[in-house]
Amino acid sequence: MRSPTNELKLPFVTALLRTLMAALTAAALVSIVAPSRTTPAAATTAACAVDPATPKRQLRAMWISSVANIDWPSRTGLSVPAQQAEFRAWLDLAVAKRMNAVVVQVRPTADAFWPSSYEPWSQWLTGTQGGNPGYDPLAFMVAEAHARNLEFHAWFNPYRIANHDDPSRLISSHPARRNPGWRFAYDGKLYYNPGIPEVRDFIEDAIMDAVSKYDVDGVHLDDYFYPYPASGQTIPDAAAYAQYGGGFSNVADWRRENVNLLIRELDQRIHAAKAHVSFGISPFGIWRNSGTDPLGSRTSGLQSYDAIYADSRKWVKQGWVDYLAPQIYWHMGFATAPYEVLTAWWSDVVRGTGVQLVVGQAAYRAGASGQDAAWQDPAELSDHLTDNRQHPEVAGDIFFSAKDVRADRIGAFTRVVNAHYTRPALLPARGTAAAPAAPSITSATRVSNGVQLVWTGSATSYAVYRVDGSPSAADPCFFADARNLVGTTRQKTFTDTGAGGSAYTYYVAALNRTHQESAPSAGRAVGQGGGGAFSVVIDNAGPGFAAGSAWGTSAYSPQLHGADYRFAEPVAASDPAWFSTAVPSTGDYRVEVWHPADPGYNSATPYIVAASGGNRTVTVDQRTGGGAWRSLGTYRLDAGTYNVVGVSRWTSTTGYVIADAVRITRL
Repeated sequence: MRSPTNELKLPFVTALLRTLMAALTAAALVSIVAPSRTTPAAATTAACAVDPATPKRQLRAMWISSVANIDWPSRTGLSVPAQQAEFRAWLDLAVAKRMNAVVVQVRPTADAFWPSSYEPWSQWLTGTQGGNPGYDPLAFMVAEAHARNLEFHAWFNPYRIANHDDPSRLISSHPARRNPGWRFAYDGKLYYNPGIPEVRDFIEDAIMDAVSKYDVDGVHLDDYFYPYPASGQTIPDAAAYAQYGGGFSNVADWRRENVNLLIRELDQRIHAAKAHVSFGISPFGIWRNSGTDPLGSRTSGLQSYDAIYADSRKWVKQGWVDYLAPQIYWHMGFATAPYEVLTAWWSDVVRGTGVQLVVGQAAYRAGASGQDAAWQDPAELSDHLTDNRQHPEVAGDIFFSAKDVRADRIGAFTRVVNAHYTRPALLPARGTAAAPAAPSITSATRVSNGVQLVWTGSATSYAVYRVDGSPSAADPCFFADARNLVGTTRQKTFTDTGAGGSAYTYYVAALNRTHQESAPSAGRAVGQGGGGAFSVVIDNAGPGFAAGSAWGTSAYSPQLHGADYRFAEPVAASDPAWFSTAVPSTGDYRVEVWHPADPGYNSATPYIVAASGGNRTVTVDQRTGGGAWRSLGTYRLDAGTYNVVGVSRWTSTTGYVIADAVRITRL
């Protein structure tokens, strides 16, 4: 992707890096299911008044750039805990902004953010190319994203080797040093030569190494194909053209075909390995101008078809991608490349193809110094999403980049959230897989911070809906848009912290890996708050939890309650992690605990219950029985606010002791 400090002196090119995925639709009075790329657009029409401001399905993502430490890590050489804390903060930002995906750069400069057998460790981790960071960043990032029910799209830059042109600065084992004929220097940078078949095979193998080893949801390429033109310079690929360009009357057509082959072959290899993984590209926003080609857009900027040999229109028409995310980084009414002209043009390109359209948005421009006056208007970025509503083909947006989302200059991104992201959204469905079976809600209980639901089911994730009152039957219009959608999760429990004291009915639907949604569960009613039975859940991430510095935090296990859990080594001292709450009155209470299970966890973890008359200790085998409430028994508890349940480290057995969540219910 183009760096803001390296824009061409034509008012059209754009910022650095980005990547990602696929999408949605929101028609005015119809709930539309996003089509697969192999079948015509299919729609289930329900006579429901759908609010375009609360679409049910929409990709919402941001690019997290690693090259030059743009977003993450913020600098090289951070400790493992510091790197991981920074990344968790980016994911928490995405959740806070009601996003549902991240696009993370994992191969920025012919290097890797995972232990690759093809390429060296990235210098952007440790400061030294080939330097082992001490953990597996890609495994960590995927697990953390999924713990928050965010899709993880792995972003790869295919041809860039280095942002300098000195091969001797590469690690000695680098493939570009071992194979000098594979590379060329251009405009102060090193690139792999796209015209050499061995290079194409190698790039595909390097990408597929990550796809095969990790549970990524998408593969994403950015706009760097052949290098952007530099004045007075010629791409030095004449020898490769002479060797491999037979059958092509000119070098431009040959170069385009080289890129086409990479796209087509990657598409085939990705889906042969993992059919559910989405393949998307974020090309430069202009394919060709109509003044050059009648099929082009009414623009007059750089033409990626001719300048960087990227035939992005063909990729759509041939169905070689699942989604396209063109970087439409210009403001409404911009003379050279108006935003509204390009969204209409790209919508027309994808219409009827089954390829989903996502718009790359220039969050980096909003409120930034040196930008056009239009970008000093806090409404500009939000207006782009309003314009998108005119085009049902637009399935969502990706924002460049994460640091600009966080900066929220002039309140531009806050305005986007307030106008367009007031409710959660499901990701657009991909493909034609069958939906899972409907789940079954087993309990809906008022707790101190809302209403807690527990259900059974077998699916990748779940959508939770809340309807006011106690309807006699589920109206399909309850689920036509996101007005009643209160959250999504990969767990089988959810606390609706936005619930007030009114009577509600809850429904849960199941979603598979490609986001086909089941029928909703039977409704579960919750009466008005303010009285009746008492039940409270205390999670380790909440205000009622306290633990010493020896207790670590993890989201490794999918059986966790909430966003994470705590762990510690056993030791010959209690050092308990405590769960505190306000017990409303003296009486008998059922005490339950939740923990993930793992063969490496402790077989006799001591739980302490502060019962009337003295503490009681119960040991729990945390190697099994995880991901569900386990009863410690019934105890008489005194009224008051105090530490009710503790998890002690004092045990002679080996393996981590785990503290995750506690539920206390008045009998």
